[in-house]
Amino acid sequence: MDDFDFLHGSWDVAGRRLTAPLASDPGTWAEFPAPPVVRPLFGGAGNTHEVTFPALDRQGVALRLLDREPERWSLRWPDSRTGRLDPPVTGGFTGDRGDFHGEDSHDGRPIRVYFARHRLGPDTARREQAFSADGGRSREFNWIMDLARTGQVAV
Repeated sequence: MDDFDFLHGSWDVAGRRLTAPLASDPGTWAEFPAPPVVRPLFGGAGNTHEVTFPALDRQGVALRLLDREPERWSLRWPDSRTGRLDPPVTGGFTGDRGDFHGEDSHDGRPIRVYFARHRLGPDTARREQAFSADGGRSREFNWIMDLARTGQVAV
């Protein structure tokens, strides 16, 4: 399965995030660079997405693995801020769009997490993240990353 193969390589990223997601006043959108490198694993059935957030003083690694039995992706995220491996979001692609859902917590309360991945062309992509505190009836988008390819990774 080659759903994430379009991400292999290095990228420039224009990121922005809400400073206070799910708050009565969600704050403002803070912008930041986040240059990642995405490398394949297991012949396309997985990859790592290493990213540095210089303006946020942290690093992270997305680990994406394909569960071959249901052909569903599982995405996990640890970062240097917490050292914790976040609960997975799972899902898959339909065409150029991937949708992934999971359960987590934010500021001590349970939430639903939603990620979307968009292939916008051979050298552009977008990632969106949203939280829901009402069981998924509504979503607040709080993290958006627009990617522009800077190089390929040798496989």
